[in-house]
Order: sequence, then C-alpha cells, then structure tokens
Amino acid sequence: MIEVRGLTKHFGANPAVEGLSFAVSPGQVTGFLGPNGAGKSTTMRMILGLDTPTSGRALINGKRYIDLENPLRVVGALLDAKWVHPNRSAHAHLSWLAASNGIAKSRVDEVLGLVGLQDVADKKAGKFSLGMSQRLGLAAAMLGDPQILMFDEPVNGLDPDGILWIRHFMRRLASEGRTVFVSSHLLTEMSQTADHLIVIGKGKLISDSPVSDFVEGDVPGGSAVRVRSPQYDELRIILRANGCVVEEDKVTHVLVVRGMTSEQIGKIASRNSITIFELSAHQGSLEEAFMRQTGASIEYHGSGIEAMGGAL
Repeated sequence: MIEVRGLTKHFGANPAVEGLSFAVSPGQVTGFLGPNGAGKSTTMRMILGLDTPTSGRALINGKRYIDLENPLRVVGALLDAKWVHPNRSAHAHLSWLAASNGIAKSRVDEVLGLVGLQDVADKKAGKFSLGMSQRLGLAAAMLGDPQILMFDEPVNGLDPDGILWIRHFMRRLASEGRTVFVSSHLLTEMSQTADHLIVIGKGKLISDSPVSDFVEGDVPGGSAVRVRSPQYDELRIILRANGCVVEEDKVTHVLVVRGMTSEQIGKIASRNSITIFELSAHQGSLEEAFMRQTGASIEYHGSGIEAMGGAL
C-alpha cells in the first residue's frame, strides 16, 4: 500500500503540493489525474524519495522509500523512460539493476520477454524509440517482482497495439493483488483501465473515488438526457426557464439536460411545437467529469477554437 499524509512541497515560494493525503490500495488500478502542473510527478518523486517533502510523509508499506531493504523487490517504478545510459544495452541496464538489489540474473531475461524486448536485448538503449524505452522502463519496474507498481505516463510513445497491451498488463497486475498507481493524460484510456481515481489540482486533492463515482457523482441535477433537435436554441431557452441545467454542443446541435426526465422534456417540446430527433440517456464520460472538476485548477487556458474566428 502507498500512503500519503499531509504531503507538501514548496520550490522556493512556489507550492507544488499542498497538504495532500490519500492511500493507494492493492488489487486495483488507481489512476492519478490532474492538469499539467498539478503536482502529480512531484508527488510520485516524493513517494520514491527523489524529492524531499517540505512537510508531511509518503510511505510504502508503512516505511519511507529510503528505509526499504532491496527496494526493487518492494516497489517498481517507471517515471522517466529515457533515464537509461544510452550506450548500455537493454540487457546490461537490467543486469546492473538486478545485481544492485540481489536479484537473480535469470530474471533479466524473464522481464525482457514479459515486455516483448527479447529480440533487441543487446541493442543500445540510446537507439530505442520512445515506445521501446517505455517497455524497457516497465521491465525495470518488474525486475524485482514487486507488489507495488508506479507508472508515470506509461503509454507515451506506444502505438495502439502497445496501448492495448499495457492496459491488459496493468489490469493483470492488479488482478494478482498488486498495488498499481498510474498517471496519464489519456483520459479515455484511463477510463478503460482504472478502477479508482486520485485527482489533484494545484497540488491539492480534488477527488478520491471510484471511477464511476467521479464521472457521475459531481453532476448537478442528477442523471442526464441527451437531446437532439433542429430547434435546439429555442428548446435550450425553454428548458433553462423551467429550471433545467443545460449544456450545449453547437457543432452537433446536441443538448445535455439535467433536472428533467426524457418524458418531461418530450412533453415540453410537444407543447411548444419543437421537433425532437433524439431523446436518450446521456452516458457521462471521464473527460467531461475531469473538465468540470478541474477547470478551476488549470493554470493555462487556450483561447478556444471559436476565438480563432474560424481560422482553422
């Protein structure tokens, strides 16, 4: 188990993490989400003893990382796929890691096969693509057969087959009872991989909940209805006047309505002679929930496509 208790990190006068507390439990994939600059990588570095907290504690099985004996046997981590000497082969890189932690040399060939790098084991790591480097980093994380795994953006550089492979890989690790803690910016992929989410913004905890609760639990007005109509402007005004929360997509002319059932919306549309093309239950997405809950924590906002005056 990973435990973070009141973790705080300041770089000079700039707070990167503020009073962060959460636990990552075994037997599930826990996603670690947040906008750029939210403090995810800093938090992971403090868990692994690479950065010293200003205050608070980060514990692995009740101990600080520096107090673990043979740490690769306890926790495996992939934070930077390119953190490998470029002139070392994949096999040589893993061999010295194994030797430093009392791990049998035979394990090197096992993990190279596990991640599909056995055919390039003697190739210099500096010649690897980003995707191959990610696989080498995963092999290093698995070297000690640890019960706790931490991955920071592990699908960067992977092709679709590689992304599918790592999704199943992480799910299998969790099914074996291991603790799997993974950060990613690919929210669609995370929605298919994670069981639980830790979401932070500006270094502070926003949510600590199952994925389903995060997606639906913060929605004002409860369940939502997807509505498509050629008179969506008129319908939007009427529904809002009746107390509904209405989100709109001006490209697809779709309204997402909360506060009324499909039947109630249909009756209002009929009374006002508004044509309806679609009335259906709206399935919330992780992307939508993420933007709703982290919008105030995004440090840099783009001007948006509309502000470009159609230049695209």
